[in-house]
Amino acid sequence: MSNLNKKICIIPARGGSKRLPKKNIMPFHGMPMICWTIESAIKSKCFDKIIVSTEDDEIREISSDYSNVVIDKRDKLLATDESTVSDVLLNILEDNKEYDVLSCLFPAAPLRTSEDIKSVVANIEPGKINFSIAVTDYDLPPHQALKMNKYHEIEPMFPELVNLRDDKIGKLVVDNGSTYAASVDAFMKQKNFYGIPAKAHYMPRERSVDINYQSDLDMTNYYFEKLNKS
Repeated sequence: MSNLNKKICIIPARGGSKRLPKKNIMPFHGMPMICWTIESAIKSKCFDKIIVSTEDDEIREISSDYSNVVIDKRDKLLATDESTVSDVLLNILEDNKEYDVLSCLFPAAPLRTSEDIKSVVANIEPGKINFSIAVTDYDLPPHQALKMNKYHEIEPMFPELVNLRDDKIGKLVVDNGSTYAASVDAFMKQKNFYGIPAKAHYMPRERSVDINYQSDLDMTNYYFEKLNKS
C-alpha cells in the first residue's frame, strides 16, 4: 500500500431492501453476502481504513467479526428511501478528513475480486485522474432505446441518432454498480463519482452482477458456479 495517499474504503449496507429483503446479509455460498465484499476489501490491501456503514443490528454484528473493520452506526435519517449513498459518504468523510482517496464498495456484488478493487483504486491520481469506476459491456445500442408511456405508445429516445449504424458507435460500457473510487477533494466538490477526469476498470459480465432482484441473485449463482468450474 502506497504511503503517498491515505485511502479509506466505505461499504454502505442499509438493512432495508424492498426489492430483495435482507439482500446484504442473505447466505451466499457459505457466507453472508456482505462478507464477500469485506474480505475482498481486506485482501486487496489497498486501504488504511475500512468502514461498514449501517443502521442495521444484524449487519453490524456480522461485520464486527472482522477486527480490521470499523462500524459506522448510521443515523436513521441517512437510512431512508430518500437518502443517497453520496449523503452517507459525505457524512463519514466529514469525520475522516485525513484521507486522500475514497473507495465505495457495494455489498451486493459478491463476484467482484480483490484485484478488481486494486485496479479501480490504482487508477486514482489526485489532480490528474480524480474518478474511477468499474464498468462492463453496454449490451444494447442506446440509440435504439424507445420511450414507452402507460398506454404502450412508443417514440425514439434519441430521434437524432436512430439512423446511426452500430459500427459507428464504438465501444460502449456501463457502470456495473460494484466499485468506485475518487480523490476525496474532488468527491467533496462533485458529490458523486461521475466527475472528470475519470478512468474505467473493465470487468466481464460474469463478475459484474449487482444484486437487486431475485433474478440477479439467480444469475449470480449461475456465474459463481461457472467461474469456480473454470
